[in-house]
Order: sequence, then C-alpha cells, then structure tokens
Amino acid sequence: MEPVPTEQVAAFRRFNRYFTRRIGVLDDHYLGQDRPLGEARLLFEICRSGPAVSLRELRGRLGLDAGYLSRMAKTLQAQGLIRFGTDPRDSRLRTVEPTPAGRAEVTEQQKRADALAAGLLGGLSGSQRARLTEAMDTARRLLRLAGITVRLVDGASPDARACLDAYAADLAERFPEGFDPSDLVRPEEVSGDAGAFHVAYEEGRPVGCGGLRRLDPGMGEIKHVWVHPDARRLGLARRILGELEREAAGRGMTAVRLDTHAVLTEARAMYRACGYTEIPAYLEHVYASHWFEKRLTGAAPD
Repeated sequence: MEPVPTEQVAAFRRFNRYFTRRIGVLDDHYLGQDRPLGEARLLFEICRSGPAVSLRELRGRLGLDAGYLSRMAKTLQAQGLIRFGTDPRDSRLRTVEPTPAGRAEVTEQQKRADALAAGLLGGLSGSQRARLTEAMDTARRLLRLAGITVRLVDGASPDARACLDAYAADLAERFPEGFDPSDLVRPEEVSGDAGAFHVAYEEGRPVGCGGLRRLDPGMGEIKHVWVHPDARRLGLARRILGELEREAAGRGMTAVRLDTHAVLTEARAMYRACGYTEIPAYLEHVYASHWFEKRLTGAAPD
C-alpha cells in the first residue's frame, strides 16, 4: 500500500472534527433525546433488523467491543426499549428485539434526524445541495472500499467456495446457454504453488473473490473475479484484480492472462482500462469469446 500524504490525513481529520460537531455527536443527549449517539445508533440498528437480531451480528455490523455493546444493550433493556432472547436455531446466540417503546423512540429519532439534516442543507441553493449530495455519495462509496480487506485464503475454504457458488449462480442467469459449475477452478488449482485465491471481506462478510492459477513458467491465469451485488460500483473488482496481479508478480510471473464471455461487456471494459490487451485464444474454453493478457512489472525471480 502506498503511503498516504500527511496533508490528506490532516484534511480527513479536519472534516471529521467539523462534521461530528455539526451533527451533535459530542452531545450526551443526541438529537435532544436522553441518550448519547452510541445508544441511539444501537437502538436504531436493532429496530431496522426485523423481529430480532443476534448480538454477534450487531457486533460485526457496528464494529463494537463485545463488552461495550453488552453494557449499552443492558441500559436499553433497563429502560424498557429492548428485550433479550435466544436464537431458536442456535441456543448459544443471544438476541435482542425492540419493544413498542423502543420502536416509538426510533420513530421520533428519525424525525429529529431528518429535521437536523434539512436544517443543515437549508442554507444551500438547490445546485449546491446537489453537489454536496453527490460528494457525500462518492465519499461513502470510497470509504466503503477503503474498509474492505482482501485476503489470501485456501481454495477449499468455506468462504472461497461460497463466493464461487454465488459467482456460478450469477453466470447461470446472465449466460444465454447457462453455466455449468463444474467449470469452476478446483481448490488445488488455486492453492499452494499452483495458485492463489483471494476473498474480499466487508465487516466480516465475504463480498468478492478472484483466483490465480499457474499456466506455464512465468505465466499466470486470472479466474473468477466476482463481486457481490451489494458491493458493486465501488471499484472492488479492480482492487481484487490488482491484488491478483501483485500475487502473480510476487510468484515470479511476468504476465497474466484471462478470458471472458461475450455478454460480460463491463468486464471487458474494466480489463482494457486496467492495461489488458486483447489477444488470440490461448486455451479452448466453452464460455470464452475474448482473451486478454497483461505484462507485469516488478516480478520476482521465479
């Protein structure tokens, strides 16, 4: 990862300080209600999660320490806003659900939050609000991407196979001829010396993948770059592709190849934008109609 310039770090922190002050994060009575932001956000997440949600899921979603989350939940329970329970599918999991009083408080919370946002935006013209809204949407997408980690995993791991199953299901819907899952790479092709498999995680949840397998000495093949629908349009596919290229270079490969189906026009556009050149077919593959290659720089000796 390239170093981040100090002026960019300072600008990010400066914005954080200004924004958190303007929306009242520092106030013990967030939005004028009798609780700080942490408790208010926890109650909101519980209410929006359906009848009940496990504390484990809330920990992952909010990135909270287990003890801190438990203390806040007990405070909300003591105030009659939530109830504890047990997951009927797994008695080891504690769940929480909102009471009618808890739902009523969140309804009021949302009204006050809308009013606060409207008040902040009201001082801008329509075109200025549009620019700000676009900028915030861009910031949110980029911050989501920054929070996603891409890790090397075993090709036979449950997360790897779950991603590949989802990838196969996507292709079965998009390809006119359907897709046979037997075409997926085998675990041994993307593990150890033979190759590598990377999975992208957002808040502990697998949201993307890609594989690398060795074709010939010095030549690798990238397979099955996939992103969950919820994480698309963030730039994650390019991030995964870059990780696979670095993996290939680190293994001494001087070039990588890949193929793609005729209907995957967005994939072809991405490959071209990432420096791939279309080449003649290098392997027979029933689902391939376009073949690409990219020369790698900084490859270690094989």
